[in-house]
Amino acid sequence: MDDLDQEILNILRRDARTPYTEIADRVGTSEGTIRNRVEQLVESGVIERFTVATRTGNVRAMVEVGVDVNVNTADLTDRMVEWEGVDFVWQVSGEEDIVLVADVTDTSALNDLITLVRERDEVVSTKTRLILEEWLG
Repeated sequence: MDDLDQEILNILRRDARTPYTEIADRVGTSEGTIRNRVEQLVESGVIERFTVATRTGNVRAMVEVGVDVNVNTADLTDRMVEWEGVDFVWQVSGEEDIVLVADVTDTSALNDLITLVRERDEVVSTKTRLILEEWLG
């Protein structure tokens, strides 16, 4: 990846629907170059997916999960990412091992999700943090 790829990614991170012609104008190259670069970024796996950020009025939270020492976190995260209300699952370093980012309709749905996490035999602790506000970087 070079500086042009980084510039393209920075624009797409803020708005994945930005037209290639607008990106080309902003970075000083042709629309065809942008199209080719984005295709290469997708094919190489740098861009995994294009997504939508919403402001639904839902309850958003991070559920930090500690697991037992002998747990395969990859297997657990593969299952968790499929759960209703889970936007992202991150494997992290530090005190906790996994972080779920949840987007649920209300606190009752969040509590149901936390209960689902705690019912897993592998889980030894949880800590929940409500997301109060979010800004794009």
